[in-house]
Amino acid sequence: MKYSLITPRRKKVISGEIQLALFFFMVSIAMVVGTYLFLSYKTYEFKSQHASIGKRIENLNEKTYILEKNIEDIEAAIRLDEGITTNNIVMKESIRNLFDLVPDKITLTRAELGAKSLVLSGITPSKETYESLLQAPLRSIFHQTYTSYYPAKNGWYNFTSTNYLDDETAAEVIE
Repeated sequence: MKYSLITPRRKKVISGEIQLALFFFMVSIAMVVGTYLFLSYKTYEFKSQHASIGKRIENLNEKTYILEKNIEDIEAAIRLDEGITTNNIVMKESIRNLFDLVPDKITLTRAELGAKSLVLSGITPSKETYESLLQAPLRSIFHQTYTSYYPAKNGWYNFTSTNYLDDETAAEVIE
């Protein structure tokens, strides 16, 4: 007995609509998993780049610190050099002034310049010549002046003059 006008078809367990829905569901899951894997990879890559950049920053900070220390050392050396140069210029001018102070009639054999003292040795034709031409200017500069005379073979005098500044005046001259 046939009750149907059409021939019966076999029924599928999964219909076409369900197959289409499952296909889109699987594609959606694959897209979500793919996105998750892509983002996980990018996160890992970002973290590794961040770590390497952090190390580079530490290295650059260390190099910067070393360069700053070198700059400080160089600046200290420059200040020291400038101080030495200034002291040399002052000393040169002092020596030039000292030799300008010595008259032509008096010959120096030794000049010893200290921070607070000046020791001169030399030859002078007479005691009066020394006292009027050299000792008077020295007395105007130094607070204490001592001179010793020794007769030379040619009738002139060998002299040794020791001149001292007071402590307060020496500190002012040095500064």
